[in-house]
Amino acid sequence: MTQTASCLSADLAPLATHIQRQWQAHGRESPIPGLFLTCAEAPSGPIHAVYRPSLCVVVQGAKTSQLGERLYQYEAGKCLIASLEVPVRAHIVRASPEAPYLAFSLSIDSELVADLLLEHGPADAPNACDALEVQSLPADLIDPLMRLMALCDRPRDRPVLAPLIRREIVWRLLNSPLGRNLRQIGFADTRLSRIGRTIAHIRDHYDAPLNVPSLAALAGMSPATFHRHFKAATALSPVQFQKTLRLQEARRRLLLNEADVTQVGYALGYESPSQFSREYRRLFGAPPGRDSTRIRQSLTPEVAA
Repeated sequence: MTQTASCLSADLAPLATHIQRQWQAHGRESPIPGLFLTCAEAPSGPIHAVYRPSLCVVVQGAKTSQLGERLYQYEAGKCLIASLEVPVRAHIVRASPEAPYLAFSLSIDSELVADLLLEHGPADAPNACDALEVQSLPADLIDPLMRLMALCDRPRDRPVLAPLIRREIVWRLLNSPLGRNLRQIGFADTRLSRIGRTIAHIRDHYDAPLNVPSLAALAGMSPATFHRHFKAATALSPVQFQKTLRLQEARRRLLLNEADVTQVGYALGYESPSQFSREYRRLFGAPPGRDSTRIRQSLTPEVAA
């Protein structure tokens, strides 16, 4: 893989203009599937979100994302790539009305990565790496990213050109310092991809008792090896991972007023309201009822970018 010169902050000005204009027109969800925008005029409180395989680019301002005990800091001209679906705690740390935090995330299709690797990529699977990585934004990505953003205003062109531009973006990523992480998404039998299969299982059955031997079998590993590699990739044990997903889902349900606190706790597999409240407070800093009331009064958008 070849190293690509990182972009200068002045080169980000056209992207910043695109983001602000599209944010005003569409808000967070752009007309392009998988392209999400963020604009914030003040630093945020904790943002609890699940990062899915994606490229997140900061164009103005700065943000931190925490996965377990690992802290990732990125600012204008930096990007984060997520190669696994992981729950994070993030903060927008630099933003103001004069210079708002501007960022976007673009989902990455594993099949597209695999196709490019089969056609043009290396034959050998990459070594294992973390689920998240921060690097400078490769300079040759700015033009295709701007062209993709411009398609928000061109509905007739989108179906034809968006897939081509996304393919170009993935190809340029594969040939950048972020290529090692991206290749993990495309190879079907890397250690990280096998951990990814167990993450999908936990996500789909987060309200059921966790069976580590079954997860290890799904990953094709012994329980001890599985536990070690799962924590190396996600910075969380399987139990901690499931607990975080459960609590994020509980928060979502409470914000939607789907049920009261006790009903939500039982529905998500907690044996008692006190256990649910205790673990909820440990993650979010307040009991369930008080936390959901506070958020409704001053909503902080849950953003991935």
